[in-house]
Amino acid sequence: MRARPVPHEQEEPAVAASESVTTNVDTAEVPSAEWGWSGEAPRFFRFLGWFFAAFLLVYTIGNHEGKVEDVWLVGIAAFMVFMLVRDILRRRKPR
Repeated sequence: MRARPVPHEQEEPAVAASESVTTNVDTAEVPSAEWGWSGEAPRFFRFLGWFFAAFLLVYTIGNHEGKVEDVWLVGIAAFMVFMLVRDILRRRKPR
């Protein structure tokens, strides 16, 4: 004997009709922007940038004898720090 499907109650929308969600992303390109999330997490990404720059510098501590690895690690970490500082300065500057 087959069970009959239960009619589902109509769910409430995630955003009330009076509230409007504004993003800088076109909903045609990013469908999730319609309900308020478009994958943008700038503070988290900046944190990850600082974390991985420090992580690369920690990699210089080790048992390797050559210094080529150190040059690459410090160079990449310095470039990441440069980009992060540049981002901080650009965000402070009024447009």
